[in-house]
Amino acid sequence: MSLVSVRGVHKAFGDHVVLRSIDLEVAAGSVTVLIGPSGSGKTTLLRCLNGLDRPQEGVVTVNDVTLDFAKRPSGAEVAALRAQSGMVFQAHHLFPHRTALENITEGPIHVQREPAAEARARGMALLAQVGLTAKADAYPHELSGGQQQRVGIARALALRPKLILFDEPTSALDPETVGDVLVVMRDLAKQGWTMVVVTHEIRFAEQVADHVAFLDGGVIVEDGPPSQVLGHPVEPRTRQFLRRVLDPLSADLDGSDDA
Repeated sequence: MSLVSVRGVHKAFGDHVVLRSIDLEVAAGSVTVLIGPSGSGKTTLLRCLNGLDRPQEGVVTVNDVTLDFAKRPSGAEVAALRAQSGMVFQAHHLFPHRTALENITEGPIHVQREPAAEARARGMALLAQVGLTAKADAYPHELSGGQQQRVGIARALALRPKLILFDEPTSALDPETVGDVLVVMRDLAKQGWTMVVVTHEIRFAEQVADHVAFLDGGVIVEDGPPSQVLGHPVEPRTRQFLRRVLDPLSADLDGSDDA
């Protein structure tokens, strides 16, 4: 059963078309990974799923909320769509004047009106889930980039979303901390969370994804299970991109270019 449905989504910024009639289905409890070169439309598609970017055309459904963007939905309607998902950004965007625990409980207490004691207890449980119980009272400047990102994941989970969106969650991290974040994401997948992930971590996609979509030039060039898209891609453009990502030195030497 689909939790997310995207039909005919078209998005342009001025004269620059970023997405061209995108169709996508995301099954409940599955992990969908979006890959592709910079500027291919991956992040814009992700942001259209929660209304941070509003397409000019297309229908987006998340859980029981459906918006037809050609009809120019109201702010309240977009807010209802946004409430279905939690977003983990490339940069951590934690409140610098709040502790890790306070960052996690801010939304439940002030947006969802959850009792403070209940929100704090659940926040501590989420910190334990991401391996940061001892950092509950630490401020963001006292945390490593990987620890901040794990707090960001806990913050997204605290809102009890139906869908978790990850926008290149490891791209700004030190290589030594990437694995800690990917382990948390892998564990979330095992727990049955529905996730859409924009990433260049191809090995993560191979091991965790149920569905992979390769975007280029604002269209989905190829999509399917990772064994097909990553293991035996049909489209030449997909093969070229994967070769460039997995073996960049070889691609440079033979003159290949995915730009």
